[in-house]
Amino acid sequence: MKNVVLLYLALCTGLISQVKAQDRVHIIPEPVSIQEQPGEFTLDNNVSLIVNSTDKQLEGTVKWFLDRISVSTGFYLKQQKESSGKAIRIELKKSDANQEGYTLSVTPTGISLSAATPAGIFYGLQSLLQLLPADIESASQINRTWTLPCAEIADYPRFGWRGLMLDVSRHFFTKEEVKRYIDEMSKYKYNVFHWHLSDDNGWRIEIKSLPELTKVGAWRVARTGRWGKFEAPKPGEPTPDGGFYTQDDIREIIDYARQRYITILPEIDVPAHSLAMIAAYPNLSCTQKQYSVNPGSDFYRKDDNALCIGNDSVFLVLDKVFTEMAALFPCKYIHIGGDEAYKGFWEKDPKCIARMKKEHLANVDELQSYFVKRMEKMLQSKGKKLIGWDEILEGGLAPEATVMSWRGMKGGIQAAKMNHHVVMSPWAFCYLDLYQGDPSAEPPTYGMCRLSDSYNYDPVPDSVDEKYILGGQGNLWTESVANYRHIQYMTWPRALALSEVYWSPKSKRNWDDFISRMESQFPRFDTARVKYARSAYNAIVKPAVNNGVLSVKLSTEIKGLDIYYTFDNTNPDPFYPRYSGEALTFPAGADKLNIVTYRNGKKIGEQFTVSKEELSKRMKED
Repeated sequence: MKNVVLLYLALCTGLISQVKAQDRVHIIPEPVSIQEQPGEFTLDNNVSLIVNSTDKQLEGTVKWFLDRISVSTGFYLKQQKESSGKAIRIELKKSDANQEGYTLSVTPTGISLSAATPAGIFYGLQSLLQLLPADIESASQINRTWTLPCAEIADYPRFGWRGLMLDVSRHFFTKEEVKRYIDEMSKYKYNVFHWHLSDDNGWRIEIKSLPELTKVGAWRVARTGRWGKFEAPKPGEPTPDGGFYTQDDIREIIDYARQRYITILPEIDVPAHSLAMIAAYPNLSCTQKQYSVNPGSDFYRKDDNALCIGNDSVFLVLDKVFTEMAALFPCKYIHIGGDEAYKGFWEKDPKCIARMKKEHLANVDELQSYFVKRMEKMLQSKGKKLIGWDEILEGGLAPEATVMSWRGMKGGIQAAKMNHHVVMSPWAFCYLDLYQGDPSAEPPTYGMCRLSDSYNYDPVPDSVDEKYILGGQGNLWTESVANYRHIQYMTWPRALALSEVYWSPKSKRNWDDFISRMESQFPRFDTARVKYARSAYNAIVKPAVNNGVLSVKLSTEIKGLDIYYTFDNTNPDPFYPRYSGEALTFPAGADKLNIVTYRNGKKIGEQFTVSKEELSKRMKED
């Protein structure tokens, strides 16, 4: 009987150890395979680092890793050829497997990381860092025990294009802020930084042969408030707001990104969204008027923000721009925008009419297509490929163009069926500037893209061959994003969700498990002083009208939350009514609904207020 009891206790102990082990690995994006094991590896100053290769790129990655962990641990591991003690072993192994993949083994006596390329090693190191405590994100040394749970991990990405886009035209962000964004995205295995460098609101890249672009186009009048509602520039008003990157800045940032295996995709948005360029060189528009760089005022169709396609000077200027950009950026693509062109000025412009007649173009859609095809040839002459927003399909797609589909999946599907490569970034799932929770609890913006929207979308529609889908990206337009802290708030955690969409196998997608792993990232964000949104914990408010009576249903994105509410203008907590699932109606005289969420008796969501008037307005808009 004693032996039976001992066996039972041993089995229970083993089961508890295994359960404990399986509760310690919380990597985002989710690896292809994880076999968690009991035990842990302790990192200290006696651990050696053994690297089997003299590859120069790998050497830089190893130095990055040593510098990275030394800040918070105080340890600077010694590199040795061999060690009889505990060691981290890094090995390059030539392989036909995915070139960004890696295998990582953590045991109590050592860590082994192998990959076919330095990029794979880098991604493996990012996973290794996520196995360490959240204190690894500290900017100063912390005296503690540093342990990693034991595990066997095999991993590789689903897609080769895993990007985030940052718009620096609507608001300018410094070189150091751009570097920080690159650092933050690299932690989650993103490998493309799409840099939106020009728009109506600012020209952000030095072009030495066209100095007016930055002398005039990089600066605008100062305004604060709600974008789109700003007062238009006054004659002679100073233009202190703005900035630009010198070509030396660009080179520095490119090198910084390269060290983190991130390719920078530059975008110059043409033929529309070009008011900053036109402000610098007024002869480039159809009207040839002297416009100001737009500060965020409503100018739609009043100012001509599109380049005149009938004007040969436009192509001479663009040739200078793209010649200098092609020399700067190693990326094989240059993004030319191509979106949202208002064609009304083209229809009436004598030069555009003459161009259409000469080139036998039936309409202004074909005129835009002519422009895009001419841009493609221009870029090809400089050794680059053209990529543009899905409007470049209108009037006929350039022969070798790659389409970035933003208005939905339709443009991407159409391009893929034409055997063109596609990068999926549909706005309803990938636009990081949209509301991520109830508008009453969020800074003002437009549209809605919840965390679950980003997580649950798939970039490959059933009707297309996956080989044409390069991958996808999240896009952060910055009309309503005036500072870096708000960049972080809008990016995280939705970019965690998208990182998993683009890296992890579709079969591994699990919302509840993702939420658990996301929550393990929050202490890391806190330690790194990264601002992030907790909007997914807020209640979702859905109004309806039945028999002329306004009612409200409440729900949450995340399971297991309790919703408490009041109609009497007081602040709800667990001693107030708990939402039961039935539709609520406003009592007579009540005009506001206050809502808050709790989990396990503790407040977890933001309390916010929705007025009866606002709910009625939403019903009309829907």
